[in-house]
Amino acid sequence: MVGPMTEAERDAGNRRIKAGILFVVAVSPPLIALQFGPSPIELLAALGGGIALGLIVVWYLGRLGEEFTPDSRRPGRRR
Repeated sequence: MVGPMTEAERDAGNRRIKAGILFVVAVSPPLIALQFGPSPIELLAALGGGIALGLIVVWYLGRLGEEFTPDSRRPGRRR
């Protein structure tokens, strides 16, 4: 029988999910840019923009996920 997840396992899983989302979002703009024959500077700009966008997406999803955790410490929440 499988027991409940420990906090360490949950944290490790969340880090892996965040890293995967960040990787997919960060790599997408340079791959799209490769279709148009970019210069190395343009490719690096696309990568930088993808990383910035990926960080914003991961931050937003983290905040959104806090809404659904039972131990959220936000004031005014009903339990």
